[in-house]
Amino acid sequence: MELVLENSNDFKKSIDSIAVLIDEAEFLVTQNGLELKATDPSQISLIDFNLSKKSFKKFDLKEDLTIGLDLDYFGKIMSRANASDELVLKLDDQKTNLLVEFKDSSMRSFSIPLIDVSKSKTPEPKIEFDAAIELNASVLQDALKDAELISTHVTVGVNEKEFFLKTKSSRGTLDNVTAKNSKNVSKFDVKKQCKSMFPLDYLRDMFKNASSDSNVLIELGENAPVRISYSIGSANLSYFLAPRIEND
Repeated sequence: MELVLENSNDFKKSIDSIAVLIDEAEFLVTQNGLELKATDPSQISLIDFNLSKKSFKKFDLKEDLTIGLDLDYFGKIMSRANASDELVLKLDDQKTNLLVEFKDSSMRSFSIPLIDVSKSKTPEPKIEFDAAIELNASVLQDALKDAELISTHVTVGVNEKEFFLKTKSSRGTLDNVTAKNSKNVSKFDVKKQCKSMFPLDYLRDMFKNASSDSNVLIELGENAPVRISYSIGSANLSYFLAPRIEND
């Protein structure tokens, strides 16, 4: 196996977006590209990542492979990449280590031991969502920063006129509303109004590496998991997060 990406920066951000929730997981390498699907240790969130074959400058693969990695450590290795570095991923002859090379005016090479993750296949949740809203990532990032001043959980919802984030505690309340006709909204498909409450730290981590000028798709139901999807360069990421059921 030899995979080459012309620019390492977007891949570095992608690994950071995965590692912020997942400790260890297996990448699957096929003729379609590179993908990963895993749940976090608490089992309340799931991440689905894929990077298509056409995104690579070189994609030399003899057979499908699974590559188990400590994602925290892999993320630290990737943090050493410079924005202009070409990234090369290989397996050693024994298929026990992943070789990570950064190439620019000089070449740096790291060898990372593979691990046996030994986890069952992670199925994607089958959910019929009541609403799909696509809006600018900065709107969500700012709203979550506001919510952190109030509480550790936030209610995310939508009605026929607006998308909203709300939270309350002994510190006070927050109501953050974005109208359907806002310039920051590019899709507003609502079958019926709905809302769910989620842990704020998980949402913050999920949006951490979304470019502030990119669009994010949020799919919601009533007291149901949320799906959050966006791209980092040519990589696609989707997160599922289970709700905290509110008591009346």
